[in-house]
Amino acid sequence: MPTLAPLRLHAPSRPDAVVVDLPVVLAPMAGVTNAAYRQLCREQGAGLYVCEMITSRGLVVGDQKTRDMLAFDPGEKTRSVQLYGVDPDVMADAARILARDFAVDHIDLNFGCPVPKVTRKGGGGVLPYKRDRLRAIVRETVRAADEFGVPVTIKTRIGIDADHETFLDAGRIAQEEGAAAIALHGRTVAQAYSGEADWERIAELVAAVDIPVLGNGDIWEAEDALRMMDETGCDGVVIGRGCLGRPWLFGDLAAAFRGEGQRLRPTLGEVGRMIIRHAELLAGLQGERHGLTDLRKHMAWYFKGYPVGELRRRFAMVSSLAELHELVGMLDPDAEFPVAELGTPRGRQGSPRGKVVLPHGWYDDTSGCELDLAEAELDVSGG
Repeated sequence: MPTLAPLRLHAPSRPDAVVVDLPVVLAPMAGVTNAAYRQLCREQGAGLYVCEMITSRGLVVGDQKTRDMLAFDPGEKTRSVQLYGVDPDVMADAARILARDFAVDHIDLNFGCPVPKVTRKGGGGVLPYKRDRLRAIVRETVRAADEFGVPVTIKTRIGIDADHETFLDAGRIAQEEGAAAIALHGRTVAQAYSGEADWERIAELVAAVDIPVLGNGDIWEAEDALRMMDETGCDGVVIGRGCLGRPWLFGDLAAAFRGEGQRLRPTLGEVGRMIIRHAELLAGLQGERHGLTDLRKHMAWYFKGYPVGELRRRFAMVSSLAELHELVGMLDPDAEFPVAELGTPRGRQGSPRGKVVLPHGWYDDTSGCELDLAEAELDVSGG
């Protein structure tokens, strides 16, 4: 079993740190990790729970949708937000707003998005190829956040593809510019979410930098997290798709890190009660109609492998708490957990993207400081 210690994240000028007792981070996921889902996961176990990604430009210009996403429940003692942007000065302004106006305790920078509408404009997971641009963004954001004692971390991928790896340079830049940690998703942009994550590259990054390294990719069960930390030496793990429809995974992780063998294998009745709790939290956040509409996307994840039959379609169209209670009452409460689903992928997988869509001449140099990349940040809050 790996040696486990609390995750400590601190700003350059502050000796005190954000301390995460359990070195587990809920990855920000678009349309998923709103305040309701973060609370639901937090009720199961300990960790750091990151708000959906927001855009720096949207925050700076006062976009209401962006600001509405910055909702936190009263029990959220550590407010963590993932920030996306391509301009150093705008990112710095956004960091100040987050710390000053929203009392955010931790800011994570997204340099890993593989979505073509972002990469074709030079943003997301392809931006780290422009090393000077990456350095400027990290430097200015860290400096701005440090004014308030807020630590900044970054998340990235191995690189654009197998021929254009960037993660080691990104790690060194993060360390040199005062980032508190770096998280590495063990896939390239070209892979998107397909295939298997390469944990060996996480181990390479651990050996290359002195700041904490968090591993991400293919953690479907608590045992996967322990194995990743053991095999790579990383300081913590980032959980994304593995918790979709399975917020109790954080309880399993807490037990595993305590050396306990207990794992939650909920019956269908218990899953139904979890869905009702999720619905109540969403209704409190968004109102009943919008909250239940938001819940629909989660149904396939919650019921994966369970014998739900025709009710599956009705759950996917649920529109009120009363209707949800009625449907849950129609489930077989004693149906056992589908053990065949253990260790299997959840959420989107897809296929490799092949050639990543990039701006013309992207590989001509590795600077990028003079480029106008503003279009890479349009309308992608939460993306």
